[in-house]
Amino acid sequence: MNVISPPIRLLAVEAQGLLSRLDQVKPLALLDSSVPAAQISFQAQFLIENHLKPGRRVLRQEIDKFLIWLDSNPGVSAAMAQRRYTLLRLRFNAILSKFDIFADAVTQRSEHDTGIWLAGLDVLAKDAMTLSGYFTPPPVICYLDRGAGAAIRRARTRLPGGGQNPVAIIRIPRERMIGSGIASSLVHEVGHQAAACLDLVDSLRNVLKQKIAVEPNSHWQYWNRWISEIIADFWSVARIGIGSTLGLMGVVSLPKAFVFRVNMDDPHPIPWIRVMLSCEMGKILYPHRQWQQLSDIWEAYYPLSGLEYGKKALFRELVSGMTQFVRLLANHKPIRLKGATLRTVLYSESYRPGRLMGSFENWQRSPVDMYKVPPAMAFAVLGQAKWQGRISARQEAELICKLFKNWALRNVPH
Repeated sequence: MNVISPPIRLLAVEAQGLLSRLDQVKPLALLDSSVPAAQISFQAQFLIENHLKPGRRVLRQEIDKFLIWLDSNPGVSAAMAQRRYTLLRLRFNAILSKFDIFADAVTQRSEHDTGIWLAGLDVLAKDAMTLSGYFTPPPVICYLDRGAGAAIRRARTRLPGGGQNPVAIIRIPRERMIGSGIASSLVHEVGHQAAACLDLVDSLRNVLKQKIAVEPNSHWQYWNRWISEIIADFWSVARIGIGSTLGLMGVVSLPKAFVFRVNMDDPHPIPWIRVMLSCEMGKILYPHRQWQQLSDIWEAYYPLSGLEYGKKALFRELVSGMTQFVRLLANHKPIRLKGATLRTVLYSESYRPGRLMGSFENWQRSPVDMYKVPPAMAFAVLGQAKWQGRISARQEAELICKLFKNWALRNVPH
């Protein structure tokens, strides 16, 4: 019988503890106690479980091999055994990190109302991302968390511990629930995933670098620095109209020092410039005087007067070059759009302000009709009605709750 030293015996106990804890990492389907309408899509569940399952199996095999190795080599040094155990524990923690990423999104589905809202957001995200004929959108799951900003862990990006994320996971700030501003945050993050699917960032950077080569030290260098966030904002304005800009204003309405802060390490445009840029996108996509009115309101909230000369000059330069830049963005023809421009594939005649208000008036006459429009367009209608003062915050919240419930129920097998 092998005599095992205390250090080796302790490591064997710890490795057995890893096995015991690994047994507690159950398939996500066993964690989901939500009503059917609140559950994530079957496709998302399938892809996530197929991603996690092999990792658990391999880790279990590695732990078993380690325990056999300890038993077969009683004279091994404690230092060598500790090194091997440490690697196992790191792999175990990586498996847990992956699991927690998805578990956070799944367990919230059992919360009263929250689960239905999240299922509705999943449907909205899928609709806002869809661009038929150009790419197949990955499954999307949403969850809530603290903080003022949303974020996305894009599909097909690296996860902690290795491997590609099988689905897009979007974190939504709780403080934005529930109002039309939630769509602005969500569709911006959707824009990041769509941009990745279409390779828009690299494609546009190549064009902007050519501009910089001709005009060094000009406004083009700033657009190039911020292009990934700008594309996401452009996608949002295209998909939900003025509701996107109103929602953005809600996020970046901060003390003046933050709104005018110039931080070139931040991939987001300067908040003041970002709102002005969003208004300019609206002018190009869906021409109407409302965009100038909204930019005038933003300038009234945060006038440039009082800023130091250098900062004011920078902002004026960016504003003066804004139309030229947004036109370049709207008319860009990336390879994956097969010769079409961004504006062409994202534009919809139904999103013109007058048409959106016509839809809202139709909803008032026949409420059931609001369930017949695509989810992104529904939020475009609500955003337009909000801008024109035709709907109160309470009415808006009530309609959104009804829409989320309807969209969630659509995904339930009948």
